[in-house]
Amino acid sequence: MEDLSLHLLDVAENSLAAQATRVIITLEINTANKTLRLIIEDNGQGMDKQTLKKAVDPFFTTKKTRRIGLGLSLLAQAAHATGGQFSIESKPGQGTKVSTLFYTDHWDFKPLGDIPQTLLTLVLGHPEVELIFIYRRDDKETIFSTKEVKAKLNGLPLNSPAAIPLIMNHINKAMNL
Repeated sequence: MEDLSLHLLDVAENSLAAQATRVIITLEINTANKTLRLIIEDNGQGMDKQTLKKAVDPFFTTKKTRRIGLGLSLLAQAAHATGGQFSIESKPGQGTKVSTLFYTDHWDFKPLGDIPQTLLTLVLGHPEVELIFIYRRDDKETIFSTKEVKAKLNGLPLNSPAAIPLIMNHINKAMNL
């Protein structure tokens, strides 16, 4: 995958395939330490210990449509390539948490990509899911929540064309500290 926004999309889609009704995405940039932390957690069906052990194996997938599952292994590889870290925690019936740490000054650090467009894609594609995006840059934090946006739409569906400008405005506000 060419950038981190595509990794984010892939892991979030895994969450949604696991019947998550809430996905929390945390993007934390620490300019002093030259690190970027990406955490994606959900309340989906979770994984048992055996499945969790295989989750980063590129030749393992729970999907019936293909025989390989590269998403998590590519994300782990991208983090490790910068000297960073990757971890995954999961419990059946409780959900999954994928955490990555990247060193942004490493030559193998991938570009961030279009995070706002990725978030919009998730919101429009899954309007029934509560999406929370927490953006931290050094000592500042902003939060985007579909629950907040829904309250401002007065019953208009999140995936209606008229809602898109409001959603993008909220996402862009969250990313511009």
